[in-house]
Amino acid sequence: MPIKRIMTKGKVPVKIYTDDIEHEAMQQLYNLSQMPFVHSHIAVMPDVHLGKGATVGSVIPTLGAIIPAAVGVDIGCGMNALRLSIKAKDLPDNLRSLRLHIESAIPVGFAMHKQDRARESTIRALSGGMHAILQKHPKLYAMQKKPYQTWIRQIGTLGGGNHFIELCLDENQDVWVMLHSGSRGIGNSIGEYFIALARKDMGRHLHHLPDKDLAYFSEGAEHYDDYLQAVAWAQDYAEANRREMMYLIVEALRKKLPKFGITKEAVNCHHNYVTRERHFDAWVWVTRKGAIRAGEGELGIIPGSMGDKSYIVRGKGNVQSFCSCSHGAGRRMSRNAAKQQFSERHAEEQTAGVECRKDKGILDELPGAYKDIDTVMANQSDLVEVVHTLKQVLCIKG
Repeated sequence: MPIKRIMTKGKVPVKIYTDDIEHEAMQQLYNLSQMPFVHSHIAVMPDVHLGKGATVGSVIPTLGAIIPAAVGVDIGCGMNALRLSIKAKDLPDNLRSLRLHIESAIPVGFAMHKQDRARESTIRALSGGMHAILQKHPKLYAMQKKPYQTWIRQIGTLGGGNHFIELCLDENQDVWVMLHSGSRGIGNSIGEYFIALARKDMGRHLHHLPDKDLAYFSEGAEHYDDYLQAVAWAQDYAEANRREMMYLIVEALRKKLPKFGITKEAVNCHHNYVTRERHFDAWVWVTRKGAIRAGEGELGIIPGSMGDKSYIVRGKGNVQSFCSCSHGAGRRMSRNAAKQQFSERHAEEQTAGVECRKDKGILDELPGAYKDIDTVMANQSDLVEVVHTLKQVLCIKG
């Protein structure tokens, strides 16, 4: 569907692909539209909801400036998916032992590997950039215990919150592995550090902003290039983390399932990141906060909640969305509200047919806490076309 709403009271229009948006998110978008360096307009995806720093589901093009809090602290968070050469009939009837086997291979939450598990080529590719960042900003050392060891041993780990690993079946009963993760502890530290530094650098000008979370680095400012260097490294780290995790998952599955091959890698895509692109006759920094790139012909992943469908999609290159689409279903209620409203009985009901934990630790991730994925997909039919529809049969939450 086309754009549903346009807010015009800011310095630039805000073009929104849904009518389902809370008042607080609208205020946050208005604040963002007041910034003088936003180019053309702000695009808002149909999974939009209130976020920290900037609205989740927003696509923000900027000229000569960048807002660290809009990128956020889970820098480079995104998705990876592989299709295997086996069918649903090749999976065991009871998936519990398979879930436990994957969980034993992939640390979740704050945990890391007990020894270096990432391939040497991955560590070598990342180590030079990490060293350069820490040399310029040694305070990042203090934000992490044993920073070198931590970032290396968290490569190939899931993290917490809404991060997940899933086995899914598509419309042809083909088996897919899908995962959602980001730049782990080191990315969080980089995000927090530069968000605070942007506020500090703005000094007395900070109170002129509609929201202190909109503190920014201007091109040519002292820490502008440093932030771009650090955020690019964290995005590379996040992509490497997903790649290494997928490698470990596939190796674990080979020990439990009939012999299989990998038929297709759908995509390894960020949905919290910043990149340089050309839109509306200008080179701009595009910050996608809870949105993926959907250029013409490009594949992407739009996951639903843990009891719902997910989609492999192909972008249509819609210029009004800055070639973007949603990154998921989008939260309908806060984590605290979900924990208060739902019980373990709801977990059993809402995740029926899915092998997963069904305890209090997943209540904030239940399908009832999220928007309806079918409605979200209908609202972005101008942005993407569906290539595959996936339904999870196994889910591991961080």
